[in-house]
Amino acid sequence: KPPALFGGEPYHEVMPLGRNYIVRDFTKGVIKLSRWWLLRRQLGRWIPLVAPPRDVGRYNECRADMYKRTVASVGESGGFGGARNIHIGVDLGAPAGTPVRNFLDGTIHKFGYNPGDGDYGHTVITRHVMKGRAVYALWGHLSGSSMARKFEGQHITAGEVVGYLGGIGENGGWWPPHLHFQLSLLEPEGHDMPGVVSAQDHARALDTFPDPRLVLGPLYPGDAFFA
Repeated sequence: KPPALFGGEPYHEVMPLGRNYIVRDFTKGVIKLSRWWLLRRQLGRWIPLVAPPRDVGRYNECRADMYKRTVASVGESGGFGGARNIHIGVDLGAPAGTPVRNFLDGTIHKFGYNPGDGDYGHTVITRHVMKGRAVYALWGHLSGSSMARKFEGQHITAGEVVGYLGGIGENGGWWPPHLHFQLSLLEPEGHDMPGVVSAQDHARALDTFPDPRLVLGPLYPGDAFFA
């Protein structure tokens, strides 16, 4: 079972969130953010004092009407189709350019650009071995510079920078800067994983894509379906 598989490892922090981070609720769809908030999120890398609090988007959350545009552009992903609106990763929001660091020794499995409207944009997938089993991690919505000097099979140590958060113009088209972090027990096809799944595939997705808090830590309470 996934909790047993992930237990006992000293995982490195992926990205500091600070004490006052916000846990977002997207069950009613997109949260409208002001232009000033978005500008502060963009500029926070250079002027930390203007940056808004960092934020977290939940795993196993039904996000009504949030991904119609993306699903229409991308279609089926990794054998998961239908009306995909259940988020199956964790989002970590911070200013563009914020480094994200590897949680456990592993290798670069795949990397590249997912070009669909609202897709991951620049993406890295790492491979890790836990108790003799391969586990894959997707790091989505990165900057273009995150793709430099990488090659498949490249060793990457715990704490090493995997990449940097991409700005709105390069992280999939229109997302505020954030990391989509997702785990998989199955080898992904290329540099992609279905970040959202349909109700009909929900149970299968939970078996395939474990809760990222198993390595990120207890970011928020509750582990049931958020709807």
